[in-house]
Order: sequence, then structure tokens, then C-alpha cells
Amino acid sequence: MKVTSNSRREHFINIAGLIFWLGICYLTAWIGAQVSPGIGPSEWYESINKPGWNPPAWLFGPVWTILYTLMGIAAWIVWKNYRWPGANIALVLFLIQLALNGAWSWIFFGAQSPGWALIEILFLLAAIVITTKLFWQKSNLAGWMMVPYILWVSFAAVLNGAIWWMNV
Repeated sequence: MKVTSNSRREHFINIAGLIFWLGICYLTAWIGAQVSPGIGPSEWYESINKPGWNPPAWLFGPVWTILYTLMGIAAWIVWKNYRWPGANIALVLFLIQLALNGAWSWIFFGAQSPGWALIEILFLLAAIVITTKLFWQKSNLAGWMMVPYILWVSFAAVLNGAIWWMNV
């Protein structure tokens, strides 16, 4: 089988796309981590009341690494199969929810505002659910890859609410 320059070009574009979608997810993770406990200032977070079911700090890094990887691959699948003209709404909404994701850490940890973060995470969760529905319409695999993210952010919203309630 002879490999054409068009197929090599398409392969290169697909690999570059994967790097882009993973890179933008990992960039969001890095931006949020700048104010998160363990990397950024954590005295405030250590001093506030948290429920007994608050996960240990070491768990967040591995969980978010997996989630950002799944999110990036899901976006890449949709982009690879439909590109921008065919998936504009889904991909733009993905980028919006990604911005909301990064903003949450800055509101919760940076501004030390669990109340505003709770409001923000509810918008984030809605954006994730809509993005997932749109991804599912394009690819079952991409839709399924977003489900762990929905579950984790749902848990995080409940945890955020509990922390806010315990510290008002």
C-alpha cells in the first residue's frame, strides 16, 4: 500500500489536533493549579471547615489528570471527525466549559469565595452536560469519555456547597 502525501498530511493534522486539544486541557489544569492547595497558597483552604467526606488532597491531581486527558481526547475525536464547520457549536461550548473549569479554582481558592464558586460550578456543570450531549450526537465514544467529568464535577458541586454551608 502506497502512502500518499495527502494521507501523511492528514495524519500530521490529526496528531497536531490531538496535541492541541490535550494541550489546551492541560493548560487549563495548570492555570487552575496555580491557586490550588499543594501548588498555590493553601493556608486559607486548610483553615476552613470541610466535611468528613472531603477527599484527601493527593487524590485531586491524579483524578484531574485523567479527566483532562479524557476531555481532550473527546474533543479531539469530535474535531477529527467533523472539524470546525461540522462541530462549531460543540467545540465552542467545550472551550467555554473549559474556561469555566479554569475559573472555578480562581474563584474558590484565589478569591477564597466558596459561595461564588458554587454559583459558578453550577454554570460549569450545565455547560459540561450540554457539551456532552452535543459530543454524543457526534460520537458515542466522545460522549462516554465526558461522563466521568460530569460525575466528578457533580461531586465537586456538592462538596463546594457543603464547604460553603459549613463556613457561612
